[in-house]
Amino acid sequence: MLSPVRDRCCGINDLRRVFNGAVASGECLAAQKAPPPTGGEAATAARATFACRGAATLFSTFMIAALLVPLAAPAATRPQYGGTLRVEVRQNAETPDPPPLLGAGFTIARWEAGRLAVYEADENASGGRPFLAGVEILLGRALREQASDLDLGKTDVVELGPNELRRQPTGRRLWSSSPVRVLALVFAPRFEDSRVREALALAVDRSTIHTVLLQRQGEVSGALLPQWLSGHAFLFPAAADLGRARQLAPGARPITLGVSDAAARPIAERIALNARDAGLAVSVTPQTASADVVLVELRIASTDPATALAQIGAALGLPATPRAASPEQTYAAERALLDGFRVIPLIHLPDVYGVSPRVRGGPGVTPSGEWRFDNLWLEGARP
Repeated sequence: MLSPVRDRCCGINDLRRVFNGAVASGECLAAQKAPPPTGGEAATAARATFACRGAATLFSTFMIAALLVPLAAPAATRPQYGGTLRVEVRQNAETPDPPPLLGAGFTIARWEAGRLAVYEADENASGGRPFLAGVEILLGRALREQASDLDLGKTDVVELGPNELRRQPTGRRLWSSSPVRVLALVFAPRFEDSRVREALALAVDRSTIHTVLLQRQGEVSGALLPQWLSGHAFLFPAAADLGRARQLAPGARPITLGVSDAAARPIAERIALNARDAGLAVSVTPQTASADVVLVELRIASTDPATALAQIGAALGLPATPRAASPEQTYAAERALLDGFRVIPLIHLPDVYGVSPRVRGGPGVTPSGEWRFDNLWLEGARP
């Protein structure tokens, strides 16, 4: 502990002033200019002078740090109330009532079927009023149009497909969920040739589709439920077996592959190419109603494996399976749905969103793909 030296250097209180950002005392500076002491006083004065100089050095260090910190780490933007978040999606819901697009702090204020949903902040929300004043969701927008609107500052949150994700500028903020969509081939009930269905399942090169066309988004899988949800997706084979497919293909009639989403057509074309390598004649058509097999995208709508599997089966028109009460029963139910190759899962995909710079907080999407906008705010918003 330093002892104060009267009339020679700053004392403990003066050192505290230095630690608190104050300058060294006039006494300290005067002591450094005073004549050198003699005898036993010299050692004490030397120690005090050393402490004084150390305090001055420390003060200089604090001053430099104070100047540099704002340059290295700008202060975070504080939450602000007000403003309307603008969102665009591909979904085109032509229903009298709005689908459950947004909850958790917002109530529907306006609904134009298939075009626009407007939400207002709920003043009495259980979790507290959201920072945003409202949310406008524009429906039926193609992915390319969404990406263009984001670049031009016309919107705040958009969906990004593989092609759009590839073109995003460096530093663009992204939100991503866990894989919550399954891309699959579904045969029409009238297509009875199980050998051809199996041949197509074995011919598809999922790895190439995942790497080249989907830019490594999501996970290759032969299961309906993603691995993060069921824990057993890895038990369903997903590797191509061209040799076995060629053994099953002889005598197969031509197959039509329907795909209604233009963004998914390159994937359908790749599947048709894989099929031809196995000896199957597959043609791609936008007419899904009359197609032998259709490329579809299904959403995982529940975080309960048994419930999610039942919902997928119902959406595909597959025979209902008994309610699963254990992981083993869920696996058995999924295996039963996939037997016979009427459904061929290909890849599980996440939801990916591009976000404008003025959006703060978040992320606004949960791992299960649900929107959570109640903790977002807009930079420069006014209440």
